Amino acid sequence: EYGKQWYQRRVRGLTGFFNPQGFLTAMRQEITRAHKGWALDTVQLFNEMTKMNREDVSSSPTDGVYIYGLSLDGAGWDKRGMRLIEPSPKVLFCALPVVHMFAVNEMTKEQKAQKVYECPVYKKPQRTDLTYITNIRLKTNQSPDYWTLRGAALLADIK
Repeated sequence: EYGKQWYQRRVRGLTGFFNPQGFLTAMRQEITRAHKGWALDTVQLFNEMTKMNREDVSSSPTDGVYIYGLSLDGAGWDKRGMRLIEPSPKVLFCALPVVHMFAVNEMTKEQKAQKVYECPVYKKPQRTDLTYITNIRLKTNQSPDYWTLRGAALLADIK
């Protein structure tokens, strides 16, 4: 009972976890258990961007979790268009709004057709396989390769 209440908090910051990958895996497992016929091996993480800040979140999502505290490095964020843009001059990091993380059994045709950059998320600015958490899909007008060459990434902690 306590674990379920803890899991269902409205919004979570990835920086608060020693092992954020474990938290995301646990979330996948909970969603898989909630949907009859889903197998954990075929379920994959997915995300939707919101326009909310941490303070704007009034309730928990029906599936998944809201994540806050991520910062873009090497790119900017268009709050109105909800997509990647060029970073502002002399601005190193750009705060991202709340991200709705959840799991899907299969992506829909619309989800597959979106022009997105699979942005890597790291715990710290030192980008290594030890600090890698997951990828988050961010909409873009440019080719995803453009952001890869720019080194765009999300950071859970910018210190």
